[in-house]
Amino acid sequence: MGLLAGSTVMLLTVIWGTCTVVGKCDLRDNIAVNNQDTKGFHLNDSGVTVDVWTSYAARIMAISVIPFVIVQLPQVLNSTSGRHLAVLVALILSVLMLISYCVYQVFQPWIQRRRLAFAKHKHVISGILRHLKQHALGRLLDDEGQPDEHVIRKLFDTIDANKDGHLSATELKALIIGISFEDIDFDKDDAVGRVLQDFDKTLDEQIDQEEFVRGIKHWLIQAMGASGHSGPDAGPRTMKFLDHFHVQTKREHALLGDNENGENDEESGEVADPKWITIKAALLLLLGAAIAAAFADPLVDTVNNFSAATGIPSFFISFIALPLATNSSEAVSAIIFASRKKIRTASLTFSELCGGVTMNNILCLSVFLAIVYVRGLTWNFSSEVLVILIVCLVMGCFASFRTTYPLWTCFIAYLLYPFSLGLVYILDYWFGWS
Repeated sequence: MGLLAGSTVMLLTVIWGTCTVVGKCDLRDNIAVNNQDTKGFHLNDSGVTVDVWTSYAARIMAISVIPFVIVQLPQVLNSTSGRHLAVLVALILSVLMLISYCVYQVFQPWIQRRRLAFAKHKHVISGILRHLKQHALGRLLDDEGQPDEHVIRKLFDTIDANKDGHLSATELKALIIGISFEDIDFDKDDAVGRVLQDFDKTLDEQIDQEEFVRGIKHWLIQAMGASGHSGPDAGPRTMKFLDHFHVQTKREHALLGDNENGENDEESGEVADPKWITIKAALLLLLGAAIAAAFADPLVDTVNNFSAATGIPSFFISFIALPLATNSSEAVSAIIFASRKKIRTASLTFSELCGGVTMNNILCLSVFLAIVYVRGLTWNFSSEVLVILIVCLVMGCFASFRTTYPLWTCFIAYLLYPFSLGLVYILDYWFGWS
């Protein structure tokens, strides 16, 4: 259990903080600028930005500590009768969470593609609204902050090139091609299809004037709601709320981790045979669990014998030496990825760290709980559980609700490492929790 706790602590403290320092870039509008590092070690103007999927990974990591809470409840309540049952419940829950996490990993790319498609559509909406505002003969909103139908109808007449009272797919495509969408690449035909889906309620593959007015009014209300501007004061500030909606949409698109803007590194490739990869991953998980179960006792005996032979405390070996050895490969890989100083590689780095801790909390714990339950052993790891809970919840909550980590945040990670080691040492050797 000391190795599990030490591994989790090292991943979320020393390695996390080091990746923040190595991967730092200049922050502009609270977003890291790829491959630009001119601010040095400025604590606020330098840092890393990750995509929104990293925030989801951090939330999953925080949720994965629930089995630790369950197995610890009898000791918290000072009960001896329910300890064996608590181990069984925690074991079942951790196995179910492991299965759920694996299923999520299988479907996550599909979810990401859907979210990216939606973000691109919002970008198209923003671009069209800004373009229409610039070419409108008046304000898109009236003095009461409501969409001005008269101005929208004039815009329809301007776009209707052949004056037949309908906008065809060809006319919509000409409109979209004539708009600059600032570094975003998307399928123009797909964008036209989505606009038709929003506007064309009669399903005749064209948009009449009434459908155009209703569609633009809906888009304007959506933009006002997203930017927080509505009511009578919105009219004179039409461009301001549209600009705010544009910036918000662009940021949302960037934080979803799109690969199409020059960041197609070697890590973004198509999987040749997804079904075989899934089966292989499941088999490797089972093999890893079997190896962990088979070598659990020999590892504990080896640590104790090595500690007795060298005079080095077993605490130092299990919490510092072994986690350093077992995490060395992952640490080197994470630091190398972070050093590329891109949002995408930073996102992969911190997602891998959160994923590694999540697997510690559910896969390794499942193996450990299975051994304890089958052999009828006593669960007595209060200090280790407390440290895992503190570190996972602090770093998990921190990374769950923000996508930019300024440089000063590395000190939080670094300080948690000696705090965790000191807390376990004091609880075990001074208060006799072990």
